[in-house]
Amino acid sequence: MEEALRALLLDAPAVAVLVDRRVNFGRHPQGDPLPALVLSTVSDREGLTLAGPDGLQRARVQIDCYAESYGAAKQLSRAVRAVLHGHSGGGFRCVFLDGARDLREPGDDTGRPFRVSLDFLTIYSA
Repeated sequence: MEEALRALLLDAPAVAVLVDRRVNFGRHPQGDPLPALVLSTVSDREGLTLAGPDGLQRARVQIDCYAESYGAAKQLSRAVRAVLHGHSGGGFRCVFLDGARDLREPGDDTGRPFRVSLDFLTIYSA
């Protein structure tokens, strides 16, 4: 799922033009430029029926959109949302936005990036 989700974002021209190849799981490498996306799997569980596993996984993925300005972070979040919300295909049964938050990294304001966090629920083939 992680590789497919990253590829989906990198293949979207509206996202790629903003972040180039800066889409990473876990963290953004220190010193790399912004804007960038950081993806984190919050939860991932196997789907079950009364007869046992249904062959589908259900995962929540947080996508943090980082940029030097609030406007740039918001623009990136809108591009990500346009690509993923309602997406199906490529192993994904459904991807949909579950929530969004506008944040600022903690600490003093000197050099701290702006962040918009998006939570997506995904249902995908295991």
